[in-house]
Amino acid sequence: MAAIKTVKVTGSGPEGWVVTTKAGEHTSIIDQPEAMGGTNKGPSPLDYLFVSLGGCLITIAKMVAMQKKINLRQIEVEVSGDVDLEVLRGQNTEDRAGFTNVTADLKVDADLTDEQKEAFIEEVDRRCPISDNIANTTPITVNLVK
Repeated sequence: MAAIKTVKVTGSGPEGWVVTTKAGEHTSIIDQPEAMGGTNKGPSPLDYLFVSLGGCLITIAKMVAMQKKINLRQIEVEVSGDVDLEVLRGQNTEDRAGFTNVTADLKVDADLTDEQKEAFIEEVDRRCPISDNIANTTPITVNLVK
């Protein structure tokens, strides 16, 4: 039987470009850099996507390491990608709004060979729900609440 967890986040705004979100008891601020007209009070939505991916990869790595009894001393991640700002600004209607590429570079400090580290990272990526949602189409419904 599947163990399903519903994840819910709320948000409100904008106050200028600032959006306030709540995830459980945690409040996060989303803003835009000053160069984009914001006040730089928090990461942008694009940054949060990569924060989510990086955090999930590290969390799943810890989970896999514990299950396989791997002494994972440290894991570092750098997530990067390119996005066409003209699309999100409405200046380009030909291309898609999403990132054209996403790369997650992981550095693993564990007693594993390079080949074992590759297999470890492949399993981490396979089990990461954020990675899966970025790589695969997931239906999104956007509703107007009256």
